[in-house]
Amino acid sequence: MRIDHLVYGTRDLASGLDDISALVGEVPQPGGRHPSFGTRNHLLGLGGSVYLEVIGPDPDAAPPSDPRPFGLDDLDDDRLVAWAVATDDMNAGRALFAELGISLGDPFEASRRQPDGTELRWRLTPPVGGVIPFLIDWGESPHPTAELRSSTRLAGLRIETPNADEIKTVMRTAGLDVDVRPGFEERLVATVDAPMGRVVIW
Repeated sequence: MRIDHLVYGTRDLASGLDDISALVGEVPQPGGRHPSFGTRNHLLGLGGSVYLEVIGPDPDAAPPSDPRPFGLDDLDDDRLVAWAVATDDMNAGRALFAELGISLGDPFEASRRQPDGTELRWRLTPPVGGVIPFLIDWGESPHPTAELRSSTRLAGLRIETPNADEIKTVMRTAGLDVDVRPGFEERLVATVDAPMGRVVIW
């Protein structure tokens, strides 16, 4: 398993894009719409097969019947709300977390079309958000980073949590290179090397 992408949630997609663009010095590229979720995203490559997803309510879509993922409907401010780990064996990944007492939920299929019309399809565990990642398997679908052009690179991901010892064990067992530190509340913090220099996104 490896880091696949970081999720930056915003209540207003245009505003969130402006903030990220100003911070890193690059504009995330249009991703696509998620009709079943009522969301739309833009993507910024972070080097290799890792990217930052800026996601918010789709301004051109009717509100979905269910709450939008990542708690987007209740966000007080724009922030990193989740992260995804790529796996080519969803069952093994879920079993590993289950052995650690963490249920990631049942995987399901999702899809979206890129601006050029290419359809991306993937399987994922429920994207509830927080410091525990959700799993994603792109299967035979092209990976989104194949079309991303960016000079921004992920330098590190940090988890701050009151349960630092427990989360350290989880990350170590999963083989994930993530810095875990004690904190009064749960927070994801990404350090990136960007055209604007080394900056922090949280």
